[in-house]
Amino acid sequence: MASSMVTSSQPPTPPRPNLAFRRLRGQRSPAEFAAAVRRAAREIGESVSCDARYVGRVEAGEIRCPNYAYERVFLHMFPGRTLSDLGFASRASVRGRRGRPTSETPGTNEPYDTQDTHDPDETYDDYEESDVLRRAFMTGGGATVAAASLGPLGLTLDAAAAGRPVRRAGTGEAGALEEAVRRIRLLDDRHGADGLYQRAAAPLRAAYALLDAGATRLTTADRLHSGAGELAISVGWLAHDSGRFDDARSHYAEALATARVTGDEALEAHAFCNTAFLARDAGRPREAVRAAQAAQRVARPLGSARLMSLLALREAGGWAGLADRTGCEQALARAQAYFERGHSDADPEWMSFYGEAELEGLEAQCWSTLGDWRRAARHARRAADLQDPHFTRNIALYTAELADDLARGGHPDEGAAAGLRVLELLGEVQSSRIQTMLAATARVLLPHRRAAGVSAFLERHASTPRTV
Repeated sequence: MASSMVTSSQPPTPPRPNLAFRRLRGQRSPAEFAAAVRRAAREIGESVSCDARYVGRVEAGEIRCPNYAYERVFLHMFPGRTLSDLGFASRASVRGRRGRPTSETPGTNEPYDTQDTHDPDETYDDYEESDVLRRAFMTGGGATVAAASLGPLGLTLDAAAAGRPVRRAGTGEAGALEEAVRRIRLLDDRHGADGLYQRAAAPLRAAYALLDAGATRLTTADRLHSGAGELAISVGWLAHDSGRFDDARSHYAEALATARVTGDEALEAHAFCNTAFLARDAGRPREAVRAAQAAQRVARPLGSARLMSLLALREAGGWAGLADRTGCEQALARAQAYFERGHSDADPEWMSFYGEAELEGLEAQCWSTLGDWRRAARHARRAADLQDPHFTRNIALYTAELADDLARGGHPDEGAAAGLRVLELLGEVQSSRIQTMLAATARVLLPHRRAAGVSAFLERHASTPRTV
């Protein structure tokens, strides 16, 4: 990495700790405060992926001004206070915009494109969303990821394509990359993968172009590698959930390689976790078991019981695919035991989706694979009932699982009713996985078309267009 680093002739001004924000946290741990931030966000209809690391960066002064979503949440949490009262700088002061030369061609100025590599203001451009990113996501629709994808990160590719040198990445690009990962996850939670995958490939290419260009500081290079790896996993998941298994496998392998190059154990565990999930869905259960076990070996020193719980569930899914009921039950017992240890500061940010609902949902899938429809339906029902309303896609997924388990377990009327609830959600969610599950349920219900509610489901399902 040394060859990719440059030394600035003007050392950047170190950030000033945000003591006001630290005082507001009080006796709560960073993880407890992050949980309070997420709860406050839900109260006002916002979605933020706040974790202990983000709180630490604010308190260290690395984030001089929060993005617009966090701003609304903080002002909701502390009514009557301003951003200045919370220890933040004004938004205008952190943007670092400069006057344009009079000879500049209108429309050619791009965020991050023409700034001096050694600009001392660069260190203050950390987590503030660019105007492009902000405008793209203010609407909250699934298609808006396209605009964000072509915001700060995509411009790097434009510069390279035009034959201009790609400037070395600073904290602004690293922050934009981390924000892109969060936004893609949030949009997937709400809308599913089908409408996002093609658009999400652009920021991934840009992220690796940034790695090739190098970084201004070693800490920034580490953030870029971690962010690029996490983005590769996110894009891989979009491919996975939309049925593009070969693409997903490639993206997960790319993330795994990035993790091993940099010795990032947390990223490696995440990549193995998703590889195990993909192998199960692709009909390679033995590979799923091996990948999940590899993930557990890497993750054990990280200290997150919740991560170990999820990885044990990935292993259980593989054993179920091998029709090994004993192996599956043992892995499920480990998953439950780890889960009961609760949250910790070591829990990865990407695991925000993993709660009791996901635990129940993944166990339901195991019992379904083993053909125990009654037990599968019980866990699927609990999963749908427990799921946070923000995770619209998961509610649809668990309810689709419930519909199929009920249909196969001899309750066609209840299965049809659950299927209709899923069809209602498909206006918000685009997921090939869920549509495939519903199609299988419809085939199971065909012989029962005269049962109460079944014909209504079959007709509604037949008239629902499939996403491409």
